[in-house]
Amino acid sequence: MAIRFFTEDTSFELKQKNAYKKWLTAVAEKEGLSIKELLYIFCSDTYLHHINLAYLAHDTYTDIITFDQSDGKNRIEGEIYISIDRVSENASKLNQTFDRELKRVISHGLLHLCGYKDKTTEEVSIMRTKEEQAIDQFHATQQ
Repeated sequence: MAIRFFTEDTSFELKQKNAYKKWLTAVAEKEGLSIKELLYIFCSDTYLHHINLAYLAHDTYTDIITFDQSDGKNRIEGEIYISIDRVSENASKLNQTFDRELKRVISHGLLHLCGYKDKTTEEVSIMRTKEEQAIDQFHATQQ
């Protein structure tokens, strides 16, 4: 199992990396899955916009893009790109702390790799519930 964190075009540095690894492992296990390899790349709006254009042909800014590379054998493998600029702006708009919004987005990417979608109203509702459960689980895994 490998969970790794990288940065591109941002000065952001994730604190408590081991705590996040423990948490993400627990979230996956709760879904009956294990993590083979999971890469988080924290980046700028510009960097993620370029990826959105190049790989998805979407000319929009977004907070997260998830690339699923899993082989379908209950083992998660993927890359998750997160715009720190979007996380910060969304935290302000949603009246949340940066830390809580970051956990929401980090868990959101993992939940996509667990099979959860967010295209329909019902899927969004389920995803939000799962995100909240994951955020709560972060603190439980640290005790």
